[in-house]
Amino acid sequence: MKMKMLLFLLLLGIVGPHCTSARTHSLKYFDTASSGVPNFPEFVSVGLVDEVQMTHYDSNTKREEPKQDWMSSITDEDPQYWERNTQTALGAEQVNKVNMETVKQRLNQTGGVHINQIMYGCDWDDETDEVKGYSNHGFDGEDFIVLDLETETWIAPRREAVLTKQRWDNNKAYMAQQKSYFTQWCPEYLKKYLNLGRSSLMRTEIPSVSLLQKSPSSPVSCHATGFYPDRAAMFWTRDGEELHDNVDHGEILPNHDGSFQMSVDLDVSSFPAEHWDKYRCVFQLSGVKEDHVIVLDPAVIRSNRGIPSSSSSSSVLQCLLSLSSSLSSSLGLDSWFTGRGTPIKTTPSPASSAELTERLNQPSQ
Repeated sequence: MKMKMLLFLLLLGIVGPHCTSARTHSLKYFDTASSGVPNFPEFVSVGLVDEVQMTHYDSNTKREEPKQDWMSSITDEDPQYWERNTQTALGAEQVNKVNMETVKQRLNQTGGVHINQIMYGCDWDDETDEVKGYSNHGFDGEDFIVLDLETETWIAPRREAVLTKQRWDNNKAYMAQQKSYFTQWCPEYLKKYLNLGRSSLMRTEIPSVSLLQKSPSSPVSCHATGFYPDRAAMFWTRDGEELHDNVDHGEILPNHDGSFQMSVDLDVSSFPAEHWDKYRCVFQLSGVKEDHVIVLDPAVIRSNRGIPSSSSSSSVLQCLLSLSSSLSSSLGLDSWFTGRGTPIKTTPSPASSAELTERLNQPSQ
């Protein structure tokens, strides 16, 4: 995923692309160092499991903190977990600030607003046990340098990153550490976090699905809200065949309560009224065998043409609350802005100090 789109989604409070398989789980960290951004921390990190934020650190609080109740229980087996990872985050803050200045100098952009961002983590398929690791470094929304684990090399999309690529490619010890992290430590602790948050992360919530239309000339929007997980699909069909023309697919967006919503619009302006019953909105949720299907029927469409029913008011209120949540995220009022890219947080083991050293001694850009 291009860093520009990734950064855009994060600024809106949308935590990236949803998984396409019920068997795929993810552990991701985002680090963001910024300069010239008023009233915002110079460094922010968050960690996410299956797109759900679990940890937060910023340069104002100087503390790594849990964002889910179930993450607080990790100290039952590892009492020093938060203190140790606070120290790791402090180190990451310094490294990212140095990298920010290095890139700014290379690009001759010392003034103005700039953002240096790292996204990395792993995906794990719990059926095939396949693991995919990734590490993307970006500057001002553009890819700067990207890890290619298959070839064990770094890719430099722009010429200013070639020097960094050469240095990191030649550092075989650093590449070995990266490979070990992505293929062993990352999936191991992804499984640990999944187990800790099982009751929340592995739950299934069925949505409320409605047909909405602002005016007779507006598209009909099929809107699903309150579903979990975010591995879902929604589309329009005619006589059982999926439609692609006259259809506008919206993004999956987070609700204030941790569930998700999505919508798919259908332009009905050219459809004869007598043919409407040929059209269906189909919602599919990962792990649920039966599809939710609604017939395109004017009698069930909620619109602004009349006084909304109580159920309609509830749906509209939920939409507004979700929109408010997304807007507050874009304004930096919560911590969806960025995430953590530091090495995995471990329980006590001989690897703990080695992982901390790896992050603090990461080759500078």
